[in-house]
Amino acid sequence: MIVAIDGPAGSGKGTIASILSKRLNLVNIDTGATYRCVALKALRNNLKVENKEEIIKLSNNIDVKFDLNNNVYLDGEDVTKEIRSKEVTQIVSPISSIVEVRKNMVDLQRRLGNSNNVVMEGRDITTVVFPNADYKFYLDATLEERAKRRYKEYQEKNIDMTYDEIYENIKSRDYNDSHKEIGSLMRTDDQVYIDSTNMKIDEVANKFIEIINNN
Repeated sequence: MIVAIDGPAGSGKGTIASILSKRLNLVNIDTGATYRCVALKALRNNLKVENKEEIIKLSNNIDVKFDLNNNVYLDGEDVTKEIRSKEVTQIVSPISSIVEVRKNMVDLQRRLGNSNNVVMEGRDITTVVFPNADYKFYLDATLEERAKRRYKEYQEKNIDMTYDEIYENIKSRDYNDSHKEIGSLMRTDDQVYIDSTNMKIDEVANKFIEIINNN
């Protein structure tokens, strides 16, 4: 079974995917984390966003894995916290816009997704990675609400970013995500659209589970 969730940054996809994985016994594959791993490895190799050829080569030979506790491993190292740093966040969107990197990560994501019953979230899961997924959702919220949520999350994780920095970063990512040459974020008729702006996380999760159980 494949549950696919698309939506903009900060809409709650990761939290919902984590809840669904536990309640429905699914492996949670955070596709955004695969791009963050590429960004982190690029930083560690002193590569700038402009070094496209080197970043493409790097994405050809990258090992990303997930465990049942939602930890992320890059080449065997637990980088769950490192990939959420300010430095990675600032470059992950342009890196994920490189067509060849995107193709390499989609191949990786499909290999991960085809090996288990999974819940997978990102920007192009329902449209590019798994267009034939059993369940396809688009989770949304206003820009202000998404920035507020991400700011709270970063405070809890002691990640040093101001609300204004997060707001501008998400605003920029919204534009980049909807204007990618391949794998852009988009609404389609076969997605179940859920606006979580005024909903509590349990209400959102229950709505997802109700839809999955009734179909």
